[in-house]
Amino acid sequence: MLRRRSGRTVLLVHTVFLKQSTLTTTTNVMSTQAVAFDWLPQEVMENIAFFAATTTDLGPPSDLLPLLLSCRSIYRALSFDANLHLCARIFEYKFDLSAAVRRLGQQIATPDVLSKELRKRFVCLKRIRARTDSKIRAPDPMSNPPVISELLWLAYLMMLENDGNNVKQLREYAGMEQWLMEYWFDDEGTSLASKTLSGDEWPLDNEHNSLAMWLFWLFLRPDRFQRTERNYRTFATVFKPTALAANKYNICHAPWEDFVPRSCLLEPTCINHYSNSYQLTPPTMAIPAILTYLSLVGPLLGPTRVVYKGPHTPNSFPSCLNQSLEWDADWQRCMNLAENPLASQLSGAYKVGSLQGVWEGVFTYTEFTTYAALLSGRSPSILHNCMVAQHRQTWKLREYHLTVSRGADGVADGEKSPSLSSGDPLKAFFPSGIRIHEHVGGAEVHEPGKMVPLPYRQPSACDEEVEGFKCPEIQDIIVVGEGHSAWGQFNVIGRVRPCDGFVSLLKEYVEGDRGLWLYRGYLVGSINGSLAGRWRDTLSLPGANGYEGCFVMSRRR
Repeated sequence: MLRRRSGRTVLLVHTVFLKQSTLTTTTNVMSTQAVAFDWLPQEVMENIAFFAATTTDLGPPSDLLPLLLSCRSIYRALSFDANLHLCARIFEYKFDLSAAVRRLGQQIATPDVLSKELRKRFVCLKRIRARTDSKIRAPDPMSNPPVISELLWLAYLMMLENDGNNVKQLREYAGMEQWLMEYWFDDEGTSLASKTLSGDEWPLDNEHNSLAMWLFWLFLRPDRFQRTERNYRTFATVFKPTALAANKYNICHAPWEDFVPRSCLLEPTCINHYSNSYQLTPPTMAIPAILTYLSLVGPLLGPTRVVYKGPHTPNSFPSCLNQSLEWDADWQRCMNLAENPLASQLSGAYKVGSLQGVWEGVFTYTEFTTYAALLSGRSPSILHNCMVAQHRQTWKLREYHLTVSRGADGVADGEKSPSLSSGDPLKAFFPSGIRIHEHVGGAEVHEPGKMVPLPYRQPSACDEEVEGFKCPEIQDIIVVGEGHSAWGQFNVIGRVRPCDGFVSLLKEYVEGDRGLWLYRGYLVGSINGSLAGRWRDTLSLPGANGYEGCFVMSRRR
């Protein structure tokens, strides 16, 4: 609709609802006849500005710039400094916000906070797009550790909060995948992986490489890489040493042999997120290295070229409106590990019921002489050409919970509830002589020296519905199951560590002399995620390096 005012023709409100091409024309008309729009209501001008800023989903709101530069009155009304509400609307259109509000609270969704976050993100995304920090460029005073740290933390947290928009900005606008390829595989890559490995030294195990390894896994699309021997060599050069060298790359920051560790082995990092400071501990780089290694090179392992599709990558997860729910526990783990002392109760780093079901995957192992040489101090070259065998395996797991006793009013009883003792770490933290009797909907755990068995229940058998992933009423989680591999049938029992969701499973073969093996790792993601980590022998003492390999298990689809 057109209306004549003071001898000038101006375009009115409904232009904001037209298609993108029409909207661009409208913005240009406003730019050339800006004085005629001084009389428009503030709300109308803001709506026009919003639609100009969102004509494209990707990248900064550059189409808004001509409008802001048209005249002083429009700039004063619509600039980012003057109109925080407009900035907040643009942020919510281009990025995902629901996960951050769910985890951090509604106070982070104010116009002031979102406008600052909008500016910060596009400054960082532009820098990623320019590849300023993916390679070592000298002299470049702007390429420094604090900048790289901010970029990597932002990208990692955006992926944990991703509900569809964040990954589009990182992948399609910023080109994060290409950035990561340069970071890891270029001869001048900032990870220094190529330089260190060419000198037969180990890739650096630091915060930047840890975050970059996680980002590589979160963006991984195996179907985009040709499964050739050349690509196998390229990927294996970086991922193989990190995945297999258990004596060099820990799978957890808190000592794995402690069921209730007092502190983390790594100092937390203070980061700024949504204008607030948070203490976070980045996850170790070993877990995503194992996942990536078995995704990209797993199908080529061994002389028989066993067909194995690899673990479920995040990009293969079913699309849903709340994709970020998959990563609530991973976010909480970063928070929990930054606490001092560490929590002794379950606090969200593991989503209850996640291990229940049928799992399929592989475990790998190297020649014993090769691994012995590795433990004796050999350099990474010992792993480059060594044979890595793999076997398929299937697990059928049942999860049981010990809950805190409650009175009729729903309040926990005053008397301390009985609990299962923390046992030998080589036996998945079960006390010696433990007996577990399963029945419909639950299990009774008999611990030597205790008169009454502990009643554990399956999630579906609980009287109350568990809401979300925080379950303060659950005191302990155990896992019971069985499975089979090429080595035969076996039984499985395990426990989940409260502070960080670290899973320990003891695997005992039913027949023959295959022995006992301890599987330790993390569930990465939730219902669609994968359990990844390392197995080790149970003859070596907990504080000593043992014979280890890696494994990945994904839920059967």
